[in-house]
Amino acid sequence: MPFQKIESEKLASAVVRQIENLILQGVLRPGERLPSERELSERLAVSRPSLREAVAELQEAGLLTTRAGSGIFVAEVLGHAFSPALIRLFARNDQAVFDYLTFRRDLEGMAAERAAKLGSDTDLKVIDTLFARMEAAHSKRNPADEASLDAQFHMAIVEAGHNIIMLHMMRSMFDLLAEGVFYNRQIMFRNRSTRDALLEQHRGINAAIQARDGVAARAAVAAHMEFVEKALAEQRKTERHEALARLRLQHQNEKSAKPEG
Repeated sequence: MPFQKIESEKLASAVVRQIENLILQGVLRPGERLPSERELSERLAVSRPSLREAVAELQEAGLLTTRAGSGIFVAEVLGHAFSPALIRLFARNDQAVFDYLTFRRDLEGMAAERAAKLGSDTDLKVIDTLFARMEAAHSKRNPADEASLDAQFHMAIVEAGHNIIMLHMMRSMFDLLAEGVFYNRQIMFRNRSTRDALLEQHRGINAAIQARDGVAARAAVAAHMEFVEKALAEQRKTERHEALARLRLQHQNEKSAKPEG
């Protein structure tokens, strides 16, 4: 008969499952430091030897890493879905930039629709709180803070959709964006009219999600990403024109410096 004796689970195995689940659900993030061994063992109500056994298993699995004198961290490798070679290609290719925006429009539109329909009241409160912080940063005219909160706002929407595959995929994509692989978000927030437009677009996304209107939330994300794509195309065009103007100026200066005759 295909039955086996039921045995109680080792404490270390229970700890492993709990930490694995927290990482999988995106609660524990790549690079995040875990509490000290004493504090963590108290929170989990397990002995330190059991905790050490669990940590060793998770380290062997590549999910945790220990830094000498600093503590235990969630492995950074979890946030890297692409090889360094491919990331370098992304950074040098204009098509990759605009394909990235199309990818975001499609995936984040779906995530916003899911958030409006499936997000808990607490999920929606997190999104609304982040938008309020964006408004505050906007009034202080701090492009760095606004750009950072922009990414947090969009990730909170993805998290509220409660799809763990989408969560980890989008987190990896936002990590690349934060590193400036696709484009520099802070540059977009330095232009006053662009900043105002971006804030209103985020207001529309937030309002649709808070109203639990999935169709409107998806449409608001699409409109936002189309604006970003257009603004980025204009920025690239301006940069090309400036580069050409500098070449012309350099050429004129060189001609002027040559002796006549």
